[in-house]
Amino acid sequence: MAILQGPALPSGHLKALTLSYDDGVTADRRLIEIMNRHGIRGTFHINAGLMQNGADPKRLPPVEVATIYEGHEVAAHGLTHPYLDRLPDAALIQEVLEDRRALEAVTGKFVRGMSYPYGKYNEQVIGMLRRLGITYAPTTRSHGGFTLPGELLAWHPTCHHKNNLMEHAERFLNLKRIRMPALLYVWGRAYEFDNDDNWDLIETFCQTIGGRNDIWYATNQDIADYLVAYRRLEFSADAQKAFNPSALEVWLKMDNGVIQVPAGGVASLADASSAPGRG
Repeated sequence: MAILQGPALPSGHLKALTLSYDDGVTADRRLIEIMNRHGIRGTFHINAGLMQNGADPKRLPPVEVATIYEGHEVAAHGLTHPYLDRLPDAALIQEVLEDRRALEAVTGKFVRGMSYPYGKYNEQVIGMLRRLGITYAPTTRSHGGFTLPGELLAWHPTCHHKNNLMEHAERFLNLKRIRMPALLYVWGRAYEFDNDDNWDLIETFCQTIGGRNDIWYATNQDIADYLVAYRRLEFSADAQKAFNPSALEVWLKMDNGVIQVPAGGVASLADASSAPGRG
């Protein structure tokens, strides 16, 4: 009998990397160039209200947003970067919806993710975001580990890039005999590399961890959507078949390998096979 151990990642991967950077600043240009060179993807959380008013020359203008973030994800960060946990419902709704509306207008894409300005949130904020169509929201509460998120609207990252970044990277790369998928989630603000004069840090990180066939390089939304699809799987009473009602293919980690459950299809878990080259 095949024994299900939990999710695998797309194509049977067991390692994933995502980067998350806030504020939509001009330093994102340099960061994205470095990331693109090494095949790394990420999410950039933007305050559309600050982007539009032109008060801060360090923020990118709207005309650049659609092109500079191509291949990455644009997500919300509050229209004017407020403390969301201090706002009445009406103001909170405006901060979220107007940010989404403006970002969707310049990118032509759905905006469904958001990071918390100043890292501040509470249960009321989480509940409101859920009703406003936000599907995930990272926090600033780094845990130093590689676990997948439980509550997507309180998604804790591995580390800020100032917090022993290369040590986390080496530990991640050296993981062996992985039973459950490992996620390295790095967050920060690109202007900090200018302030600290340490662009070599992110360059070294991307060079070290990029371009590997055992890592899934994903945006925040990629990972959130995949986890939602996994959680929607339905299993037979004997746990030997899985039905996938979602539009994404889902991979499962079995005791003897991995198996793909096709979108809208059924898979026999006894048909698991090894996935060469996957971590």
